[in-house]
Amino acid sequence: MAWFLTLGPVTQGLLATLFTWFVTALGAGMVFFFRPEHRKALDLMMGFAAGVMVAACFWSLLEPAIALTEALGGNAWRVPTLGFLLGGVFVIGGDAALNRLLRAGSGALLRADRGALRRSILLTCAVTLHNIPEGLAVGVAFGAAALDLENASVPGAMMLALGIGLQNFPEGACVSVPLHRDGASRLKSFMLGQASGLVEPIAGVLGALFAIKARGALPLALSFSAGAMVAVVCSELIPESFRENKTLAAFGVLLGFAVMMALDVAL
Repeated sequence: MAWFLTLGPVTQGLLATLFTWFVTALGAGMVFFFRPEHRKALDLMMGFAAGVMVAACFWSLLEPAIALTEALGGNAWRVPTLGFLLGGVFVIGGDAALNRLLRAGSGALLRADRGALRRSILLTCAVTLHNIPEGLAVGVAFGAAALDLENASVPGAMMLALGIGLQNFPEGACVSVPLHRDGASRLKSFMLGQASGLVEPIAGVLGALFAIKARGALPLALSFSAGAMVAVVCSELIPESFRENKTLAAFGVLLGFAVMMALDVAL
């Protein structure tokens, strides 16, 4: 922990997002071991990750954004609200555009045995799209901590990375396992699953650089990241985890939120 605190924000953001990619790879590796009876544990884990991410959106992103907006003399609610909505629209709009693009080319992709190929493209692109704002969120959080902003701290940024990492484990599995069910080999399914997380270290570095170079735009960046993460939770984690085991998933959400809130406030 001590050595990590001595690193610069860009290096911290890079290492943290390499961790989140590594957890994605671990989740994708579940394709080598996954059995149908493990679904309950997966839903509980996804619910827990959803709770962690929602809590992190406020304490690690929105709260520092509001505090910095006030410190810069701006309207305390206008910029964070705008950034939050823009982040959510980015994810929702990106999903819609991706689905429309794939439907437009589905004629060639769905011929003969190409259905699995279409699913591979859809799953990998969707998860990769969601990983971009997640990586940015981690990088921006470390950049904000380096500027000694009120309510922004390295432990808080680390907790955010941990929450995203927890979310990435089932996310990696949710890419690789269905691909294997569709007929892809275990190795190919694993490679596609882990590849979806490779964009996070790049986004993490860019987010940290942006935060330390454009302090005035930081409230917008923080709130944008929060909105994007909430949209990911609502569009992916909640529907997927509540599909078969609603009670377990709901318990996971409550537990994840409570753990993240307690750790973030305590640290």
